[in-house]
Amino acid sequence: MDLTLHGAGPGVAGRETARLGWMALTLTPGMGPTRIAKAMAKLGAAERVFEASLTELEGAGLPAQAAQFVFEGLAHKAAEDEAKRVAEAGGFFLTREDTAYPERLLEIYDPPAVLWIRGDATLLARPGIAVVGTRQPSPYGSGMAEMLSRDLANRRLTIISGMARGVDSAAHKGALDVGGKTVAVWGTGIDVVYPKENKKLAERIVESGGAIVSEFALGTFPAPQNFPLRNRILSGMSVGVLVVEAGEYSGTRITARCAMEQNRDVYAVPGNVTNKNSWGPNTLIKQGAKLTATWEDVWEDLPTLVRLGLEEEMEAAGQIESKAGGAASLFDSDDDTRLPEHERFVLDRLRRDESMQLDELIEGLEGQLGSAEIFTALFELELRGRVKQLPGKNYVRCF
Repeated sequence: MDLTLHGAGPGVAGRETARLGWMALTLTPGMGPTRIAKAMAKLGAAERVFEASLTELEGAGLPAQAAQFVFEGLAHKAAEDEAKRVAEAGGFFLTREDTAYPERLLEIYDPPAVLWIRGDATLLARPGIAVVGTRQPSPYGSGMAEMLSRDLANRRLTIISGMARGVDSAAHKGALDVGGKTVAVWGTGIDVVYPKENKKLAERIVESGGAIVSEFALGTFPAPQNFPLRNRILSGMSVGVLVVEAGEYSGTRITARCAMEQNRDVYAVPGNVTNKNSWGPNTLIKQGAKLTATWEDVWEDLPTLVRLGLEEEMEAAGQIESKAGGAASLFDSDDDTRLPEHERFVLDRLRRDESMQLDELIEGLEGQLGSAEIFTALFELELRGRVKQLPGKNYVRCF
């Protein structure tokens, strides 16, 4: 991976010293992304962090205690120790001067000075959609998050989310199920899995060619204040943010607000007005967010250059026919009319927003299908990803 710097001095040693300069200020108490950026601008070069006098450091905007921490060499030692620990943990870090640092993230008001990463950092430069929502979704919400993420990932978009319980986890799983790429942005260090039950999901993301990203040092625990901060990264790295389900006081509102402030497109899946988690997306739609029911609603709204680039990639991979050859074969894959009749009967009975118990389904299809045909149809539809089985032999339609 290319970790060279924009405008850095010659030589590997010089570049690494500059990178450690960014890390040193990030680990210095009292220094945040905005203050670090201003200090770097005044110092002129990142490596000067370790050469500047106490007066120069204070003149660059460092508070007295922070300047003392750097001047005494404590920041340098902390940076070297952290860099070593990151490498031992199988990760690496990017600074704002590294060419691999995502350009979209540099567009926001306060991009992180340093990103800690496990996995493939090249994904951060690819077009991505952030999929966010409640930690306690309805079957409809988790099903829509999984379906839309799967369909968008199948069209070469990177799915970006926070790996929280609920909608976030469903989004990552949807992308992974079709061999797509997904990025998880954490509010902890990249060595601290949160929630713990998502450890296997985290490993699956990295092993499949995805990435885990954080602006927090190794060992950072899941403090509540970290998650609103990470939300600006979710929206900042994406070309748009898709909200599935979110309550009135959900943290998802912060991500949506960040997206609007960052001039990112906002998409929202409409929900049942009697469901409290529909408040967020329904309100966003009233405020101008794009009502989203299928992947096409996002696809047709993508910037032209992004969409054309993705289509060229799919053509090259044989996923769709060339424009001269006719319609895109991939884009017809969700046509219900191609399903066998017994599968269509079952699918038509099931709903996206409410699960149906197996006995109720059999009773409703009495006279049309026998129980054996229904069992077969459910099995085939599950394999196709069209139906999901919930505890208690309840079934819900995924799309």
